Amino acid sequence: MPDLSDLMPLLEEIWSSRILTNRGPVLQRFEPALSEYLGVEHLSVVSNATQGMILAMRQAGVTSGEVITTPFSFVATAHAISLSGATPVFADIDPETLNLDPAQVEAQITPQTRAILPVHTFGTPCDVDRLAEIAERHGIALIYDAAHAFAVRRDGQSILRHGDMSVLSFHATKVFNTFEGGAVIVRDHETKLAIDRLANFGFADALSVDDIGTNAKMNEFNAAVGLAQLGGFDDVLAARHAVAGRYAARLEGVDGLRCVCPTGVTGHNSYAFPILLGPDYHIDRDALFARLEGENIFARRYFYPLISELAPYSNLPSAASGLLPVASKAAEQVLCLPLYHDLDEAAQDRIIDLILAKG
Repeated sequence: MPDLSDLMPLLEEIWSSRILTNRGPVLQRFEPALSEYLGVEHLSVVSNATQGMILAMRQAGVTSGEVITTPFSFVATAHAISLSGATPVFADIDPETLNLDPAQVEAQITPQTRAILPVHTFGTPCDVDRLAEIAERHGIALIYDAAHAFAVRRDGQSILRHGDMSVLSFHATKVFNTFEGGAVIVRDHETKLAIDRLANFGFADALSVDDIGTNAKMNEFNAAVGLAQLGGFDDVLAARHAVAGRYAARLEGVDGLRCVCPTGVTGHNSYAFPILLGPDYHIDRDALFARLEGENIFARRYFYPLISELAPYSNLPSAASGLLPVASKAAEQVLCLPLYHDLDEAAQDRIIDLILAKG
């Protein structure tokens, strides 16, 4: 959360202006400040990432057909496809990055495919070059679920520059949050204005509606939280990197345990610290989960179960577990350890000691 002393002047400004929403003055300061921090030219802030993905697909003309995506994600990824009028098609993931495997994506493309919706899982960049080549060759849209990828950079450039559009989440669980919120990153100003209109019921001006939009606007309070967060955010990232580095150093070489995300790598954001627990680890994943929970340490089994195993999607042809062996294995082995910027070393050592204990 931002320092209350940074937030209060912005709240006083809102109370004074009595403008609470509809692209008010605080939001109009937040958007360009956010663009500058991220190193992107054009973005539209929205009420949440799910709405952002729906708007992005709507703007790309994806309102029917099929969209290829990962089963190893939060269910909102598939829900956004369904709510856009398309059908999710699941492809398997890469065993190292846990991102969509481009070869598996290619194998799922049919004449009904309208788009690819990859996820930069845990903030690790997808194989953006291969996915771009596949999308261009088949003439389909490429929209990234970048919910985990705030401030992630590749070759010195924001990962959000890739694809036709990328969608960030500013939910309370994310590296950068506005309590609730998100943003759609686009390639040009005209597309930014189009997303703005779609997020405001399709209004072109006070008297004209030129498209069927929805209410996906960010309000002034959430924009104020975001603006207050930005000032000290580099310090937050540095602290998260330190926490992730301590985990990696103490867990290195543990039999059957693999740390998924890189540490000490320029451009990563230490969004999460997922580990995979294989058969050589001394207990299974669920036993470790229960051990930690018993000590009031709340790890998360992200992402278990797979989206493809959930009721709305389990009957899809692409949801068969035999078609998704890598994702299925990862879902059975993954555990995300507590990670936040002010996790103190004593508390972290307690977590690690429980992971290492064989008794």
